[in-house]
Amino acid sequence: MPLTTTGALVTRAIAAHSAVAAFNIITLEHVEAVIAGAESVDAPVVLQISENAVKFRYGRLLPLARAAVAAAERAAVPVALHLDHVQSDDLLRQAPGAGFSSAMYDASRLPYEENLAATRAAVDWAHAQGLWIEAELGEVGGKDGAPPLDAHAPGARTDPAQARAFVTDSGVDALAVAIGSSHAMTTRTATLDHALLKRLAAVLDVPLVLHGSSGVPDSELTAAVAGGIAKVNIGTALNLAMTGAIREYLAAHPEAVDSRKYLSVGREAMVRTVAEIIRVLGGR
Repeated sequence: MPLTTTGALVTRAIAAHSAVAAFNIITLEHVEAVIAGAESVDAPVVLQISENAVKFRYGRLLPLARAAVAAAERAAVPVALHLDHVQSDDLLRQAPGAGFSSAMYDASRLPYEENLAATRAAVDWAHAQGLWIEAELGEVGGKDGAPPLDAHAPGARTDPAQARAFVTDSGVDALAVAIGSSHAMTTRTATLDHALLKRLAAVLDVPLVLHGSSGVPDSELTAAVAGGIAKVNIGTALNLAMTGAIREYLAAHPEAVDSRKYLSVGREAMVRTVAEIIRVLGGR
């Protein structure tokens, strides 16, 4: 079916008291696995390409984006394409022509006033192109090879009053909030601050997004969705599934040289992970 939009999927999730799952893709196997997993539970899904993934692909956005669009158009479920953690204005400007309906503009590394100014400029440009824009406030941490942030450190959490001002002044369509998760976690041990989430949901009139969700246990994810999270980003969980399955296959088949043999095993492991996470989020 035709590509849908991230905004439409988030709106649909809010109405259903669930959250849309957004999976970061790196290879064609990721693309196929995410769509197959979503189809297996008859649920919509967001394919996300991060700026780091673009760097991995020799700095070229279009090859992976066009593969994602082609796969999405043949999917049996609604699929949207989202550009994730964009810091480069040049990359952001490539999004509309590459099939993206949304982008997460990431100026969270900057002091508050600079973050706000950069995000406001990005939003003004993006809205003129019909793009839905997500931003981040607080410190989720763990990006760009940095170790996972101590999510309980002073100042790491998103402040509700500051968040309300940021959303109003920037014009963003969604906000990723720091409530205890961290990017790149390989163990599911994160504890979320549900009291803070409740306060954020009470003062913000835009959808809330949870980053670093691979490190969050199922029970915590379920509670986060009940508390107002409408979009959940997952990346590391797919890589753990794929890498683990490939390691196991190669250990059992040390003579293997045909990459299709072990990549197919890795892809199927990701399919199962996608389906499991969507079920936890209430997608199906």
